[in-house]
Amino acid sequence: MERSNNLVLLLHGVRFDGTTDAVGIQFFLKNVHPEMKTAASTIFGSLGMLHARPNTFGELMRVIISPSQVVQKAVQWASKGFSPDIVLHMRMMANRPVRARTAAVGCIQKAIQISGLKGTPRVALISDTPSFVKEMKQEISEFAEVTYFDYKSFAKSFDLEMNGKDKPLDFRSRDWGSAPRWAAFVDFFLASSARHTVITGAHRRVGTTYAQLIAALAAANRHGHEPSGANFTFLSSIHSNLLVDGLSTQAGWGHAWSRYAGPLSCPRQAHQCAPTPLLPHAWWDGRWRSPTGRDVRRLLGYGVSLSDTGEVDEERLASHCRSREDHVKRFHLLPPYKS
Repeated sequence: MERSNNLVLLLHGVRFDGTTDAVGIQFFLKNVHPEMKTAASTIFGSLGMLHARPNTFGELMRVIISPSQVVQKAVQWASKGFSPDIVLHMRMMANRPVRARTAAVGCIQKAIQISGLKGTPRVALISDTPSFVKEMKQEISEFAEVTYFDYKSFAKSFDLEMNGKDKPLDFRSRDWGSAPRWAAFVDFFLASSARHTVITGAHRRVGTTYAQLIAALAAANRHGHEPSGANFTFLSSIHSNLLVDGLSTQAGWGHAWSRYAGPLSCPRQAHQCAPTPLLPHAWWDGRWRSPTGRDVRRLLGYGVSLSDTGEVDEERLASHCRSREDHVKRFHLLPPYKS
């Protein structure tokens, strides 16, 4: 019965608008039909139990995706045949604030302590701003062996032509940096080979989807390879500028920390190196979550009303779902035929 429910859950995903992002999970976790809700909880974890949520997307990616031969060659070239212990991803959008770099270095040092690494740890750096990677390397090289994918050196070593299609479009360059788009795939698979920790940092928003997917796949790749089977952490390096107004810039429901960006968040904190769930909630199911005013209004459109301490009004949500049930009415346009 459980297997059948899970199949129904996956097949019904195509019926709902908005189920292509993290919000879509909630269409099932908050379903008014008990069988559907039970199946969703099996796949995505119970509501309010953030620490117990399964690494669903990591396990799916481990089975269904793999790098092409060229990308695999580039990953091996960049890693020199050794998996990194720690990976740092910094989405800088061409910015290079000193505070972000300082917070990231501190988070790497914390990750070394958490992992109990002995000797010189191996750290891989990836970013949409290649020049930022080189600046980070100078600081981290004092206590770790650092590697990163230099697409220009790789292309030169293997006589690859950098034709026009490899160059970023102007409107993409702010998001993806000066590197060609294929370099992001190399970075993705290089980072997902992390043995102990993936760290995400940023100029404006922390916990991007790209970093979340990397961490999820890395954790799945390590599953069963360590004695405990769970010796893996996903950390967010949050610098003080982002905490001035309590993470208010974490716009978008796909960001892991957007649930803490509203009036209940804690402003004016020092640098943070925060443990981050591999499968974060899309809505606000736990106490003291704090969405922004814009997200509160969006939630009301889905029938979700929040208390001052961040809890969902389940009765109002159930009432909203019942009010949207389809009712089929039949009308005879022609009188019944009589022979």
